Amino acid sequence: MAKKLTMKGLFKPKARSPLELVKHTHELLMFLDRNMDAREQKRKEKMDELSKAILEIRTVLYGDEESEPNKDSCAQLTQEFFRGDTFRLLIVCLPKLNLGARKNTTHVIANLLRQRVQSQLLALEYLEKNIDLMDILIKGYEDSGDVALSYGAISRECIRHQNVARYVLESDHMKKFFDYIQTPNFDIASDAAATFKELMTRHKSTVAQFLSKNYEWFFQEYNSQLLESSNYITKRQAIKLLGDVLLDRSNSAVMVQYVCSLDNMRILMNLLRDPKKTIKLETFHVFKLFVANQNKPPEIVNVLITNRTKLLRFFDDFTIEKEDEQFETAKADVINEISVLEPKPKISSILSFRNNCEVKC
Repeated sequence: MAKKLTMKGLFKPKARSPLELVKHTHELLMFLDRNMDAREQKRKEKMDELSKAILEIRTVLYGDEESEPNKDSCAQLTQEFFRGDTFRLLIVCLPKLNLGARKNTTHVIANLLRQRVQSQLLALEYLEKNIDLMDILIKGYEDSGDVALSYGAISRECIRHQNVARYVLESDHMKKFFDYIQTPNFDIASDAAATFKELMTRHKSTVAQFLSKNYEWFFQEYNSQLLESSNYITKRQAIKLLGDVLLDRSNSAVMVQYVCSLDNMRILMNLLRDPKKTIKLETFHVFKLFVANQNKPPEIVNVLITNRTKLLRFFDDFTIEKEDEQFETAKADVINEISVLEPKPKISSILSFRNNCEVKC
């Protein structure tokens, strides 16, 4: 038996070197990309071969049960991937792969994007020279299948790099995100929302510049499509994200501009009427910014005074399930601020909270 096992080991295929492995994968991807009309059997054979190659690449990068990844092998593989444009081919051909290969490919790409070779992040330089890859990845949300989820996961890895995130923020893709987030497919909508959140929160200075330049159209779309959405999850995520963005110090100028808008406050007052307590709580964290603003425009002051009785009654009865000292303090501050407001010169039109945004107490 021992002799048989030894003989069997002699005929075990020799593992490919990282360079051979990438070259082989590149050739298989080229075949799939260019031979759409190839015989079904031939395509299946190539696909099976490619799936094995991608799994082998994943093993090199992540290791397996028997061994940890080898640093030199990872470096060689990473260099070859970006040198020969195999990275681009892998993204372009992703929709043609089977589910298992797509999952492994997503892990491979995530690793390559973070892999350092001699302290250099090769992925960043490559992405900056091939920034159009982000057009392919973001447009993946227009696919109705699970390809959208793979492209979404890769997109989030790419926008970890500030220059890549800046490109997406300054592109027309940002306007399309409002549609992606509201797509009927729950998984795709949730994934798009996750990518959108990553774009709006990861790189503080870049986000602040984007919001400053695009304030008008961005918040018009954000308010009308997300905050006023009929979908509970869309609305809840949008309010939470709005609070995170406005409360970030980098966005202080944008926050002041936002809370000086009567139209914005009208939307928040409407949201306080929502039957869902989670919506009310997230709304409160944004609404308190309007009240705390020490330079409230006259129209906002007058609206708060006009609706003082109902607002005070609402906040007096507004509680949360768990004891939260910070929440109670913030609520007390809001109640006190509204209580002592003094009228300012009247404006031509005043929003009536009583008529249009009555709080259900």
